[in-house]
Amino acid sequence: MSRSARRVLLQSDDDGGEEGGDGMILTVAVDGSGNFTSIGEAIEFAPDNSEYRTIVVVRAGVYAENVEIPRNKPNIVLIGDGADVTIVTGNRSVADGWTTFRSATLAVSGDGFLARDITIQNTAGPEKHQAVALRMNADLVAMYRCAISGYQDTLYAHSFRQFYRECDISGTVDFIFGNAAAVFQACDIITRRPLPGQFTVVTAQSRDSPDQDTGISIHNCSIIPADDMAPSGKAIRSYLGRPWRAYSRTVVMESWIDGFVDPAGWTQWSAAEDDRKTLYYAEFDNYGPGSGTDSRVAWPGFHVMDYDEAYNFTVSYFITGDEWLASTSFPYEDGI
Repeated sequence: MSRSARRVLLQSDDDGGEEGGDGMILTVAVDGSGNFTSIGEAIEFAPDNSEYRTIVVVRAGVYAENVEIPRNKPNIVLIGDGADVTIVTGNRSVADGWTTFRSATLAVSGDGFLARDITIQNTAGPEKHQAVALRMNADLVAMYRCAISGYQDTLYAHSFRQFYRECDISGTVDFIFGNAAAVFQACDIITRRPLPGQFTVVTAQSRDSPDQDTGISIHNCSIIPADDMAPSGKAIRSYLGRPWRAYSRTVVMESWIDGFVDPAGWTQWSAAEDDRKTLYYAEFDNYGPGSGTDSRVAWPGFHVMDYDEAYNFTVSYFITGDEWLASTSFPYEDGI
């Protein structure tokens, strides 16, 4: 990476338009002061199949566009001016005729994608059902200090190795889902009010074979209710996860679990499906009023882990993060 590109990645406060010796820096600004006025234009301009990072600095503003980063655009880096001021927004949904896969506001298929200080949101609302804000189906991808906001199916962690650090992720039902090997570290995972009569579920992991090395690892995070989940006349049942596929695997460790989470902790996809023996749901050393495990589901697939078991789901072991995260400049804890 060129010296100028690394400076932007570390500080995210330099002007764009530079071309380093081994990369490119582009600037997107809605007011026309950059190289482009839309993120999509910058992605299209970025070189195909580059082994170097293309830094796309996205200035403060609201970008109403659905952005696709295809497989032939690896090593794209999006850097905003702050998640509160740089916002990419869309509203595609299943109710309006899109598939879940194609509803994403930002869809990433290019390996090595990084993002920091930016919001990705889908504003379709809970009444529109599945409506993805971010779909990640690329390897060695990471996000830092971002907000990923939606309702049902907010973050589609589709496949490969993924890392999220100090991100705010919000939704209602199955709002972190897919079959990636994904670690969430020091994130706020925020449950929003669902439709009347619905319960809320944080995760819906879709591992469908015991041979797959995939799963969701929630480490040193806070699982909390949004303001609109304040107590009402009828309590809303909330769960940590449910199995989208038979070998679903999700762990929560060293995290704050607020009291809105149901004491059972986990729930089934449907009463007719018996995947309670084949799934792997586990907790380790959590704290907070919703963290007690005495009343958790009595399933063969639920576990209270010891240290050695929990270590299998750390950054260094689960996603081999010590081999690639240092080059991102993003902080991470490699163990527990």
